[in-house]
Amino acid sequence: MSRIFGPVRQLGYVVHDIEAAMAHWTGTLGIGPFYLFRDVRIEDFEYRGTPQPVQLKIAMANDGDMQVELIEQINDVPSGYLDHLHDHGQVLHHTSAWTTDFDAAMARILKAGHRVLQSGRIGDNRLAYFETQGAYGSTTMELYDVSGRATRLNDKLRQAARDWDGSDPVIRF
Repeated sequence: MSRIFGPVRQLGYVVHDIEAAMAHWTGTLGIGPFYLFRDVRIEDFEYRGTPQPVQLKIAMANDGDMQVELIEQINDVPSGYLDHLHDHGQVLHHTSAWTTDFDAAMARILKAGHRVLQSGRIGDNRLAYFETQGAYGSTTMELYDVSGRATRLNDKLRQAARDWDGSDPVIRF
C-alpha cells in the first residue's frame, strides 16, 4: 500500500476501441463481466487547469478485488487520456487508490509534492489524476472518492465477477 496514495484498487487502460478491448479481456483473459457506460461526462473536468468537456465510454470489471477499467475518449478535447494514447498506446494508463476522505487524501498527496494532471467528478464522487509518471515504469496515479454510490457499484462489480460463468460478458448502460 502506498503511504501517500493508499492501496491500489484499480488498473485503468485507455483504449481506441472499447468493444474490442472488452472482447480481449473477457474472451482471451477470462475477466468479466464488464459493466459498460456508453456516455460518461466528467463534470467540472479540468486538464492541466483548463476546463474541458470530456466525454468517455467506461467499462469496468473485477478480477478478485482488483478492478479493471477501460476508457475510450469519444471526443477530441485535450486530456491525459489522449496524451497517453498518443505517447504510449493502449497500455496501462493509471493505477487508482480509493478513499472515503477525499479532502484529507488530496492534502496528503499535494503535501508530498505531486501535481494534479486532471480532475473532476462523476456524480458525487470526485477524482484527480496526478503527474506521477517517471523513467522507472511508473504510471499516472488516480485518487477516487468511493463514498456513497461508488461503493455500491464497486461491490456490485466484485460480486458479479465472483458469480460470472462466462456468459453475458458485457452489461450495457
